[in-house]
Amino acid sequence: QVQLVESGGGLVQPGGSLRLSCAASGSIFSINAMGWYRQAPGKERELVAAITSGGSTRYADSVKGRFTISRDNAKNTVYLQMNSLKFEDTAVYYCNFDTTDWSWARRDYWGQGTQVTVSS
Repeated sequence: QVQLVESGGGLVQPGGSLRLSCAASGSIFSINAMGWYRQAPGKERELVAAITSGGSTRYADSVKGRFTISRDNAKNTVYLQMNSLKFEDTAVYYCNFDTTDWSWARRDYWGQGTQVTVSS
């Protein structure tokens, strides 16, 4: 059974930084892509950033130039470095792994969510 464990959320002032981590435990045959999503109160979950197995990245327009996604393949871990945080970045952040299992089936896993609050 694959589990994703997130860490790194918290309370930060506007302009500050946080680094989120998401580590997978369990047996994974292949990770196709990793991503970070967020959901603010009253809003739908949205993609923040994603990174493919080849290292290609994509970002939501609202975070371009401020957030950086990276991965450590050896540790099955994805990171999200968040700089110049704004009030509107406040949300619960979820990591997602798009994987292929040992029977070649695609499997989608989600972390439990970590709260990021930007407040003065």
